Amino acid sequence: MAAERFCPQGERSSSTGKRLRGFTSSVRDFLRSKEPHPCLDFRTMNAVSKEKTTHLQVEEDEEDEAAHEDQSLPLRDYLHTSVHDKENSPMMRAVLYGQVCKVYRFQTDDHRWLLVREQMSETPLSLTLPKQLLSVLIHEHTGRCVCFHGNMSSSSAQHQSVITFIFRVQEVKELGDLSPHWDGVRHDVISHCNLLTGCYQEMLDELDKLSASSCFKSSRRKSDKHLQFVPTNLHSQRMEVTGPDSPGVWYEVITFGAPADHHQSFKHGGLKRLLNKHRKQGDGCVYFSREESSRAKRLLAGLAQLQPQVFGLAEELLSISLELDATRLQDALISLTQKTELFAHTLKDELIRNGLLAIHKQDMSSGSHAHSNGLLCDLSANQDVQSSPMLEGVCQWDSEYNEEEWGREPCPQEEWSPEASQSPAAPSWQEQLVPPVVTLRDCVREAAAKARASMSFVILQEAMAATVVQGTEQIIKRRHAVFSQALSAAACGFLLKLYGGLEDPLFLQQLHSVGILVQFESLLSTYGEEVGMLEDMEVGVADLSGVTFVVTEARTDRPEDLQPGLRGAWGSLVVEVPLPSETFEALPRELKEGRLIRVHPVLFSIGINQHQSLAERLGDRSPQQRLNQQSGERLRGYCHALTDHLPHLAGLQSLPDLLSSLDHSLGTRKRKNVKVLWSAAGVCRAVNGIRLTSCKSAKDRTSMSVTLEQCMLLLDRHALSREHFSRALDAMRRSRLSWGQVLGCYAQSGFRVCALDLGGPPSGLQQSVALKAPRRHLYPVAFLLVTSHLLVLWLIFSLIILLECDGCRMENVQKNMGCRKFSFSSVQLLAFPKLYWPPEGSFG
Repeated sequence: MAAERFCPQGERSSSTGKRLRGFTSSVRDFLRSKEPHPCLDFRTMNAVSKEKTTHLQVEEDEEDEAAHEDQSLPLRDYLHTSVHDKENSPMMRAVLYGQVCKVYRFQTDDHRWLLVREQMSETPLSLTLPKQLLSVLIHEHTGRCVCFHGNMSSSSAQHQSVITFIFRVQEVKELGDLSPHWDGVRHDVISHCNLLTGCYQEMLDELDKLSASSCFKSSRRKSDKHLQFVPTNLHSQRMEVTGPDSPGVWYEVITFGAPADHHQSFKHGGLKRLLNKHRKQGDGCVYFSREESSRAKRLLAGLAQLQPQVFGLAEELLSISLELDATRLQDALISLTQKTELFAHTLKDELIRNGLLAIHKQDMSSGSHAHSNGLLCDLSANQDVQSSPMLEGVCQWDSEYNEEEWGREPCPQEEWSPEASQSPAAPSWQEQLVPPVVTLRDCVREAAAKARASMSFVILQEAMAATVVQGTEQIIKRRHAVFSQALSAAACGFLLKLYGGLEDPLFLQQLHSVGILVQFESLLSTYGEEVGMLEDMEVGVADLSGVTFVVTEARTDRPEDLQPGLRGAWGSLVVEVPLPSETFEALPRELKEGRLIRVHPVLFSIGINQHQSLAERLGDRSPQQRLNQQSGERLRGYCHALTDHLPHLAGLQSLPDLLSSLDHSLGTRKRKNVKVLWSAAGVCRAVNGIRLTSCKSAKDRTSMSVTLEQCMLLLDRHALSREHFSRALDAMRRSRLSWGQVLGCYAQSGFRVCALDLGGPPSGLQQSVALKAPRRHLYPVAFLLVTSHLLVLWLIFSLIILLECDGCRMENVQKNMGCRKFSFSSVQLLAFPKLYWPPEGSFG
């Protein structure tokens, strides 16, 4: 029967229920129940299941069983397939673990039933991706070899050993002697990198001590120093909806505490404010990209090789001139000419010209600068530089720099040939060759010095732009930590979205042609410390635009080989997503060839608590309005690009109306206009985007938001009865069951439980016993009354069940705070929009 569909092979019996660690339940009775929202509670930990069933009611007559059996068959089949096949696949076990599952049944408008499965899961990405990011940052600055553990795929073997990273400290150390000012700049870069890498290495060592089961960071530890890079309270909140005539549909939301650096606090604001202040101090500077710095390094290597070759051929020419061998002399002259032309061609690189022009235009005429080595340098352009190591000659020459002069040949070469010097009165060949050779060497030496100075300037400026110019060590650590938290959450959402769309060819085409939309929803206020959190979150979300995903082929199907890996450098990080070989081979050609999947992040924020009320009356909500307007523009740009590339994608027909609704919500000047969040979420789901929701710690306001979104999806997409909307909302947020429901947890006969009183607890135990129960149920209350010891045990056991029969989000509160109450007070809730209120008795 139905219950047998949950039984593994070899464990089925003729009974109608499956043994659930001492209890049994009947799926048939669950589907036949008339209770508006019965609940099944499934818990799994590392693929080991523990199921618990409560809140069911069976009052059907035996003569109606056959008809209901046929009607509920599709639901039972799909539930079995979903639980046992998809959720326990190696891919899902690589991303999710520690699941808490609840199953509800809600009535639709046509008086049929929806089977709703709610699942909240932790993810090992909370720990693995921050560790990999720390390793990348350490290697980027120092060049030390850092090993990744078993998460690179076989199809990208060239990236398994880290060989493509930046050696920033090594590069600036190899620049040779520099003037005092530029040597101070180099010291600043090295000191900056060493401080960061030392801190990151200490943090990485601490994270390495944590086990895989310790990757969850509760809200009480959000200020821990060594957990700055780990996201707070990161979970996937998933809902599967199955109707009588339709297969299951999954909806995912990633919930986590707003990415922010709580360890450094928000006394001076968040990243947005700190970076703006720092950039104003660095205005007027010229910086180069990483690609230009790499090209400069190659040019320096080329010049270092060509200059001695030119000098050697010049000396060889003079030596051969003494032998009076015209043929050899002509060959030596041709070789010298060719090598000199190659040297001149190298000097014509546009980057050398741009570097010299940047040095010439650099404003060094005001003030002085104290370097980290204690040297105080006067930055006046007219300072007397008597010593002349690298970059000093350029400082003396730049006042007469003429852009048109650069690019000429290193020196004027006179026409000379051995035949023209054969007359007896003519001087010897060597006497004729010495002056042009000396001039050539002087020109080559001067041109090479200026080119080296230019390229050294480019490398130093790029190193400064990537380190010192980005901010102090505290600002950089803050930015990296915030980015790490946002990256872990976005990667978890991407993997779930990818796994759910592997059989959708249009979705896969969307990934490699347009990219993936990542929509963050913030419930932070714009008052007090949460302003700094929002400023942190804004920068962290924006930095995700430099991240790309790539799909690779995994070595094996083991979960550890299916964990995502990280490669690249800051600003161009690539997250590798391994897939099993069979799945990988079914992908489109573009994805199998390594086409990068771009990330399009947007952030919408609406404060809903009492602090937002203060901000709207006494503070400033303009940051929230600016952020929402900018995100709306980026969201429209992504939607237009998607419409141009894939006009036949499912869901795009409703996109104009959804965008119009979003524009209207953004243009409406209304306090706590949560319709902005609802409209943005609707657009995100229409374009197959990733949804992420955050508040300060993702346990209270986030719980209200995500449960509201789930019920709105049931109402809009699955015809949930409006009369049952509030009941469904309370069921997902509830914190306790009634005493009648607890009594029902101990029914015998196949654990067919009766959902009794939905109201408050009865005044006495006899009242609960007197409630009507289904036939064939025998409550052992009389037996329990025989002895006081058994009664005490029964009451304790009832209390345990009472505390465990909550919605998924109440489990989240328990994990974070150790209690089963949302952290709201009655006064605070007066400032909340009504749909964000928790049920009575669930807060305090």
